Formats: sequence, C-alpha cells, structure tokens
Amino acid sequence: MEMVSASKLLPISRRKVLAGLAAGFAPMVLPSRLFGAGAPSSRVNVLLIGAGRQLYHTNLPTLLGMKEVRVVGVCDVDAKRVAATKQKIDQHYGDKSCRTFRDFREALEMEGVDAVMNSTPDHWHVIIALAAIAKGYHVSCEKPLTRYLKEGRVLADAAAAKGVVFRTDSECRSHSYMTRTADLAINGYLGNIRRFVVGVPREGGKGGGDATPTQVPDHLDYEMWLGPAPEAPYAVDRVHPESLDGRPGWMRIMDYAEGIVTNWGTHLIDVAQLINGTERSGPVSVEGQGNRPPEGSLWNTLTDFELHYRYENGVTLEYRMDVPYLRVEGDEGWIQAHWNSPGGLKASDRSIFRTKFRDGDIRVPTRGDKADFIAAIREGVKVMADAEIGHRTCSVGQIGHIAIQRGKKLEWDPAAETFKDDPEANAMLRGRYRGEWSVEGA
Repeated sequence: MEMVSASKLLPISRRKVLAGLAAGFAPMVLPSRLFGAGAPSSRVNVLLIGAGRQLYHTNLPTLLGMKEVRVVGVCDVDAKRVAATKQKIDQHYGDKSCRTFRDFREALEMEGVDAVMNSTPDHWHVIIALAAIAKGYHVSCEKPLTRYLKEGRVLADAAAAKGVVFRTDSECRSHSYMTRTADLAINGYLGNIRRFVVGVPREGGKGGGDATPTQVPDHLDYEMWLGPAPEAPYAVDRVHPESLDGRPGWMRIMDYAEGIVTNWGTHLIDVAQLINGTERSGPVSVEGQGNRPPEGSLWNTLTDFELHYRYENGVTLEYRMDVPYLRVEGDEGWIQAHWNSPGGLKASDRSIFRTKFRDGDIRVPTRGDKADFIAAIREGVKVMADAEIGHRTCSVGQIGHIAIQRGKKLEWDPAAETFKDDPEANAMLRGRYRGEWSVEGA
C-alpha cells in the first residue's frame, strides 16, 4: 500500500486508500480437496487442540451452538481437561463420538477433519498451526498469534502458500462499538485521522507466582506441555491450576507468553491498524518504558508500560495499561470505544452516532468471530483477520516490548520487518525454541 502524508490524507482519499478493505471480503475460490465429506454444503468438522479456560468457556460453547459445525475431536496434554471437554461435547450431541488425544500430531492424523481450533498456550501456536496447515486443514488460532515476531512471518507465508482459511481468533472486530468506530473513521467522518490511543487492562499484579518444584500430576504430560520452551521444573503457577477458571500462570511468564502487551493489545491494536490502513504493514518507529517484577519472580511479564508509535503517514499511536478502550482522533472530532469496562461509546459530538452512511461507504463486516471462520470455509468469503493481519497486529506489541527492553527509541522497517541499525534488537525478533520444535526461518 502506498503511504501518503497525513496532510494529504483527505477523507475521500482515505476511502480510496482503504478500498482494498471491501475487496478483502470478496468471495474466494478454494480447492475442493480442502473440504471433508461433510463440508462445506452441510457442516464443518472441527478438531479442538488445547482444552484450557479459553476453549472451555468461550470457544467451545460458541462452536457447539453452530448448526454448521460438528466438533469431532479434542486434544490436550492434560487428560482431565480432555475428559471435561469431551463430556461437554457428548452431552451436547447426545452421543460419545468425539475422539480424544494427548498429542496433537496424532490428533492431526484423524480422518474427516476440516478445520482446527487452536486454543493452546502462546508458545505452541505457530508449531501446531503450521502442522495443521501442512495437512491442508483450515485453522482458527487464538491471539496473540505468535510468541516471537519472526515465526509470525513463517506462519503467514505458510498459510498464504497453502491456500487454507486461516483466522486470527480475536472477537474485537465483532464488537459493535469497535465496528461502529471503524466505519465512521474509515469513511472520513472524523476528518483526517491524527492519533490513536489504546488502553489495555492493568493485569498481572506485581509479579509473584510460586516456583517451588512439585510432583507433576499423573494426568499432565508436562514434557509435552513445555515442548519448545526451555526446560524448567514443574509448578502449578508455571502451568495452570486444576480449575478452568481464572488466568493460568503461563500467561505471565516470558518463556511462554509476553503478557498483556500482546495478549490484550492484539485485540484493540488490530482495529487501530484496520482504520489506519496498516493492517498488513506497521509503524516506522517505537519508544516507551515499562516495569516488570523483581528479578527472580516466576511471573515476569510487564506489570506496567506506555509505548509511543509513529506511522509513515504521520499518524501516532499511544499504547498503555489503563482500561480496555480504543480512542480515534481526527481533525474534525474523536471517538472513544470502551470494551468490557465502564465508559461505553463516547465522542466529541454524540451526533456523529446518528450519521447516515453514504452509498459506497466502506462497512466493516459484523459477523461473530467463529461465524467469520465458518463462513470463510463454507462460503468462500475472506476472514476479517487472516494470518498476515494477525502477525502484523501482534508485531506492534512485540516491537514495543523490545523497545522497552532496549531502553531507547527504535526505527522499524515494516517492509523488511527489521530494526534499523540495532543488531541486538533484531536478535530479539527470533525465537528461543529448543530441539525438534524449532521453527525453520524463525
């Protein structure tokens, strides 16, 4: 996409610049070999990999509620979680046909699978997604899409080359406040966009976590859970509690995740990038600061941060811990859309919410997150956020986190996906995975 200066970005030009958004949702033709016997004319057979809190409470109920979907298998390294998920599935369908697995490699050999829902911890996302893509399966993968930036490029390229449907699983674009904000901003009703502000929850506390080694439960394949991550003794706070409620410890540990900076950021930054026309690119500079727990804490992700980005078109993005919201500022007004927090939908002038859209205005699709995935498989429409978009959104948080660790402003080349004149920062773009789980090129 050709970038232009903010001073030249008139409302009508913004619509032209983002005309590709509409084209991005045009039907596409997919090879028939990608579909099992039951899809797409009747139903999509879905294999679940990862049976933790997000799958059990959010992804699974939605999928079970879709008549176009049949959940045919579930895989997790925790046998108790597999059993609990299978019980829920069997009760819903009234039979016991759902198959169970402990190893994703065995699960991917199952006959009759059309699509995979990947709800594993972050450090497993790319490895499992690549294996599913290689089988020709459609994939919906939880955000943040990757743990390391370079593996995101490998994943996006693999999904595009194989031609499967790949969806980055964030529900943010389906949120009514976010779609309304995007529609108004994209079509010039705020004038030239100058600035975004993204807030995310203050989660993670001040560190902590009990790292005392304990006996690995019989129902958990801990070695497989670690997989590509560094060897470490088992502790409940390192992995997950027995309960399927509450955030697991791994989300606060750098070996497995980057914490809120990518976990929540990949929801809201995605919409900012969409509005700015940079969902397949990114900013050109980043600087900021943040705090993390004392040395030696098991839970060691950022406890607070504030980041400042600049895009080539002159637009800026401020990203901080606060409450979850997206603020879009143009030279003719602003909108602030809150998500799951008090505040609702605010604007410099509330009359903007009574805007009657014009013929030819770009409108963001309003499908639900899982409906978006299934519609792409059955109907050939493009998903709201594919692997490339998911990777680019995740990379915004990742380069910000690196800037905090480097303690200085960094210049970023979004085309080459490298920092300018900082070898140490570039080294941090690559994964530290071990053994057989290394991702080639990442």
